[in-house]
Amino acid sequence: MPDDGLARQSTIYRAGTLGRRPVVPTDFAELERRARKVSSAEAWAYVAGGAGEGRTMRRNRAAFDRWAIVPRMAAGAVDRDLSIELFGTRLPSPLLLAPVGAGALMGRDSDVAIATGAAATGTPYIFSNQGCNPMEESAAAMGDTPRWFQLYWSKDERLVDSLIARAERIGARALVVTLDTTVLGWRPQDLNLGSLPFAKGLGIAQYTSDPVFRAIAAERAEQPRERPKVTLGAIRALIAMARNHPGSFWANLRSPEPLASVETFLDIYSNPGLNWDHLATLRRRTGLPVVLKGILSVEDARRAFDIGVDAIVVSNHGGRQVDNAVASLDALTAIRAEVGPERTLLFDSGIRTGADVFTALALGADAVLLGRPHLYGFALAGAHGVAEVIRNVVAELDLTMALTGARSIAGITRESVTQVPG
Repeated sequence: MPDDGLARQSTIYRAGTLGRRPVVPTDFAELERRARKVSSAEAWAYVAGGAGEGRTMRRNRAAFDRWAIVPRMAAGAVDRDLSIELFGTRLPSPLLLAPVGAGALMGRDSDVAIATGAAATGTPYIFSNQGCNPMEESAAAMGDTPRWFQLYWSKDERLVDSLIARAERIGARALVVTLDTTVLGWRPQDLNLGSLPFAKGLGIAQYTSDPVFRAIAAERAEQPRERPKVTLGAIRALIAMARNHPGSFWANLRSPEPLASVETFLDIYSNPGLNWDHLATLRRRTGLPVVLKGILSVEDARRAFDIGVDAIVVSNHGGRQVDNAVASLDALTAIRAEVGPERTLLFDSGIRTGADVFTALALGADAVLLGRPHLYGFALAGAHGVAEVIRNVVAELDLTMALTGARSIAGITRESVTQVPG
């Protein structure tokens, strides 16, 4: 991507001479501010909120502040190559879009729009298991652009196999198993609003489009049940379930299936008993590269590679699961030192800018996942907003490489950063 950052700057400045300013802000603070302005209270609590008192979210950012990039002069890094190879696929940059559940809180058809924006930039998108569009629809929007699939390990092993098989059929290049949400963390922003999107049928499209899940839910729908107490809140919830369920809204209002689907999902979507024996079965269940997401300890990292996974994502779920947890960036440095240079480490939690991407790469990440920022771009400008956020982050990464003398991603090394005293 030679001169990608310069080209991005030129595009924005040329538009500026004609009186047009970017619809999607180029700095994270303003991006976040504008996204909050267009979001509902429930959407913002879910997407931007964190666990407990928010200490892990703050710690993720503080960890980046403890490292400083070291510019290098007269390096002549005119031609820069941002591409990397992951699992035999050449990618245009070390950036992937992280899976974010219930994205439709920020706008309709969120997963298809995010897939479209990712495809416009050639950026891989990890489809969320808690998405609002079936993975088949998102895959169709991506064309030949690589896509991965995130798996939440259900209590029902038949459903696990069905989701894996569907991921294979849509051409997923990897299976990303999220480990750190076997139970939901304590999230006061959602709790104070009494708001869980899945309880209204939002974010369960991978399930309601799955034949195994539909059979389980249909069996439940046939069972006798007590009639719920009629309240305004209950009516609103049932209307939301009908709207979010596949098929005709009016037919869904008269059907027991939307409610049965929500209840079934809440019962089985994640398995609190998930253990290393479960994970060891993946090698016989799929031929896809296996990535474990949510690793923060060197012991877990070592065990993951011992059972034969292809990569791990060092992640604390963006600070959304455990309050006062270790910062992902701190965990990354420790894990890289433990597993050595050959293992594939991906990283998320706290990435906001191209400079952040550079820092994570310097400290041992092979690639990074971008979470909240791309969803904020979607909230502001749909698929175009997603693409603009990606372009801005990649442009800053490219310019940072130029100013530090890195001609390729391999040129971003531990010597590219230094710890800040104090």
